[in-house]
Amino acid sequence: MSRFLFVVPPLTGHINPAVGVAAELAARGHECAWVCPDPGLVRRLAGRTAVVFPCEGPVPGAGHGVRPPDIRGPEALKFLWERFLVPLADEMAPGVRAAVADFAPDAVVADQQALAGGLVAERLGLPWATSATTSAEFADALAGMPKVAEWLDGVLHQLRARVGDPAGTGDPRFSPHLVLAFSTLELAAPATHTERIRWVGPSIGHRPAAPGFPWHRLDPGRATVLVTLGTANTDVGARFLGECVRALRERADRVQGVVVDPGAALGPPDDQDKDVLILPSVPQLALLERTQAVVCHGGHNTVCEALWHGVPLVVAPIRDDQPVVAAQVTAAGAGVRVRFGRVTAARLGAALDAVLDEPGHRTAADRIRTAFRAAGGSRAAATHLERLATPAKEDT
Repeated sequence: MSRFLFVVPPLTGHINPAVGVAAELAARGHECAWVCPDPGLVRRLAGRTAVVFPCEGPVPGAGHGVRPPDIRGPEALKFLWERFLVPLADEMAPGVRAAVADFAPDAVVADQQALAGGLVAERLGLPWATSATTSAEFADALAGMPKVAEWLDGVLHQLRARVGDPAGTGDPRFSPHLVLAFSTLELAAPATHTERIRWVGPSIGHRPAAPGFPWHRLDPGRATVLVTLGTANTDVGARFLGECVRALRERADRVQGVVVDPGAALGPPDDQDKDVLILPSVPQLALLERTQAVVCHGGHNTVCEALWHGVPLVVAPIRDDQPVVAAQVTAAGAGVRVRFGRVTAARLGAALDAVLDEPGHRTAADRIRTAFRAAGGSRAAATHLERLATPAKEDT
């Protein structure tokens, strides 16, 4: 049996896909451990018994590197790298090295945004895999911005000199050994495709969910629409969520909304409201089994979880990889895109009517659902990792 060390940022959407893979590896008798600046978050998502090595690093929402809500495009990218990703790598690196010394893994699994994982493994000569929790990086989003691409290359070169092997030449976001892409080309195409990239589809597994969701309030006679902006956009969502609520109420004769509002941007929820259920959190995977449409920000996890269930989407990308993911959804025919900052209730309503009433969107979502499930998910990812940790298995 082998030992795998998962190196993850303190971000729910980046930990969740790895949780399913780690659970599958553990079920096969392997040992898994984690490195993260927020051990409590890992244990909440992976289970209380998860072995987590602590490390330093900025934690979103803790006052360090909080990004202004109004920056977009190249400025947002620069802020993300300079104020979060690079400090995260520098600060995590000593903890990752200590975890490797203590746990003695056979392979490291490094999230694309936890660059210290791959760089430390590179420096120590350990095999390592990239956990690519968004397929946007494979789309060469900087192809039209050569100066930005050149700047980023310089940032990565300097980071490698501090943390990794100074003689290394590869992009530390992509392992030269194995890249686990949690999507398929049915959604992500056109995308870079090389032999080391394994399109395993979403990692969907058991996810601990807090009790208390009001299942009894769901109306089986109406279509259920889930509205969510993920866990990292509470600072910018008030106006958008308000427009969503208005669009949902205008369709209350045939639609019931479930709106996720973790920051209480819409005010105190009304437990007696039968048309729009406003809640701080929801058991998303379980709820998607009873949902007919999703309105979201184009976050990769939310999009893939919706399409795993064959649910079409209205996507309103905000920043980062979200415009790329939203473009994948519309190119595949599985949803409609709207403008996050300017959309009105009328435009949202029209988009919602389209994904609910026009069969083409659901047909496309069903096609991607079939491809996702055939790709193997956490089981396929675990098999690739087993081969990485024990190369001799390739010849048996």
